[in-house]
Parts: sequence; structure tokens; C-alpha cells
Amino acid sequence: MTAPHDSPTAAQLVEAVREFLEADVMRSTDGRVQFHARVAVNVLGIVQRELEQGPEQARRHGEALAALGFSDEAALAHAIRAGLLDDRVRDVARFVRQTVEDKLRVANPRYAGPARS
Repeated sequence: MTAPHDSPTAAQLVEAVREFLEADVMRSTDGRVQFHARVAVNVLGIVQRELEQGPEQARRHGEALAALGFSDEAALAHAIRAGLLDDRVRDVARFVRQTVEDKLRVANPRYAGPARS
């Protein structure tokens, strides 16, 4: 979705810069500059994945929190600490697992399992 902006999208712009750094800068430098280019490539990859996946992940996250009866993670954490969800451990574990998997898919997809719906 680009409205009200035209192409390229923010994710496409980030991808273009990431590819430039990876293909041109990293290959033509060494040492400290190459290291920092590699860090920048990784950061831009995270930003790109968050732009692409973030809205859907946020929607699912909100729905899952609501299904547990909470509007935010702080309230959920308080209820867990208070033992209010001891009878719903599987539901909470499923929520936490999905949250961690979504975060990994953005931060470093190699560490995440296959996507689930």
C-alpha cells in the first residue's frame, strides 16, 4: 500500500539502499567500513521486514491480546504475575510463542520457524 504516496514504497526504498550497501559498498571496502556497512545492511533488513510484516503482525497481536481479554501486554503481564491466567496456560503460551516468532521474523528470520497463520 503506497497511498497517499506513490511508488516506490518505503520498504522498496530501504531495500534499494540495503542492496547498494551489500553489493557495492561491502565488496569494495574492508575493515571498519565494511563492518559498518554489514551492520547497516542488517539494520535496513530489519526495517524493511518491519515495514512489510509489521501491520499484519500488529493486527494479529491485537486480536490475540483481545481474545485473552487484554488491551495491552502490560495488563497481560500483570495478570500472569497475579496468577489470574493459571487456568489458561496453553492460550497464554500460544500467544507468547506467536509474539516471539513474529519478532524473530523481523529481527532475524533465520532464527524463526516457518510462518504460521
